[in-house]
Amino acid sequence: MKPHNIKNLKKPLYLIMLLTTLISCKSMKNAELGGFIGAAGGAIIGGVVGESLSEEAEIGAVIGGIVGATVGSIIGDRMDQQAKKIEEEMPSVAVERVEEDINIVFDEESGVYFKSNKHDLNESSKETIKKLAVILQEYPNSNIVIEGHTDNVGKEESNFILSKYRAQSVRDYLVLLGVEEERFTVKYYGESQPKYSNDTLEGKSKNRRVEVTISPNEELRRQAVAQIKE
Repeated sequence: MKPHNIKNLKKPLYLIMLLTTLISCKSMKNAELGGFIGAAGGAIIGGVVGESLSEEAEIGAVIGGIVGATVGSIIGDRMDQQAKKIEEEMPSVAVERVEEDINIVFDEESGVYFKSNKHDLNESSKETIKKLAVILQEYPNSNIVIEGHTDNVGKEESNFILSKYRAQSVRDYLVLLGVEEERFTVKYYGESQPKYSNDTLEGKSKNRRVEVTISPNEELRRQAVAQIKE
């Protein structure tokens, strides 16, 4: 039986003590603490198993895991707050949290829609987008991707151009309302990415949509790093 290496046994104990000290230095929410311990625990296990790592590398792995998990938790909490605000202010809009991002789907049921073969925003659509503009200004540290999609009615080339103009219409109105233009990226896919069957009127209606993805930007990440250093 292979004898235990006393030096290696002391390493995880030291790292656990370090972890405990760091946790005690800062008040954390349950979600943040869970991410913190999970990442650090994984790093400690990796350090025990990977005997080829130096002690400095093991400690670095733990601290790196701690920082990454804590920054991720701070960003996630901020994005959760924003998603909740969107759901409260715009209850008819489909809102989904995907990893760090917030995905919003605007279709005929959620208050943003267009007349056939048109890309101009009607008054009802503008009212919905105004609510989003207020929230985007309240949470300024994000990048925004706007995607245009259509059903399969008409020529494929025409639908591709139409999806572009519809996405740009949403972007342009948000900019007009005061959201910084540099935050936006516009993408358009025409009829190439249906979410529902185009064989039914309901499916066509849902495929005529504009999707908005809100992602944390580098400034929010810097703020999160600065917060854990306080």
